[in-house]
Amino acid sequence: MIRSWLMMTTQPTKNMIQAHYKSKKALKESVGQSLQYNETSFFGDEYKSNGTFCVADYSPSRKWFAQVTMEDDKIKKVS
Repeated sequence: MIRSWLMMTTQPTKNMIQAHYKSKKALKESVGQSLQYNETSFFGDEYKSNGTFCVADYSPSRKWFAQVTMEDDKIKKVS
């Protein structure tokens, strides 16, 4: 059991941050602004001020997902 937990916590994974936007379109319209989000990981911060990570909407149904690229704490690209 400990081995399986260790494998889960040390393997590279795609992080998923909760984004506070009504739609992916609204997120795309926020390029150039700061990201409104919640951290969801028990194992440390997922947010990167420079880099790329995955986000999902804040609703329990997860209606949309996106890949966000940040540069100097501003949204650079959404796909």
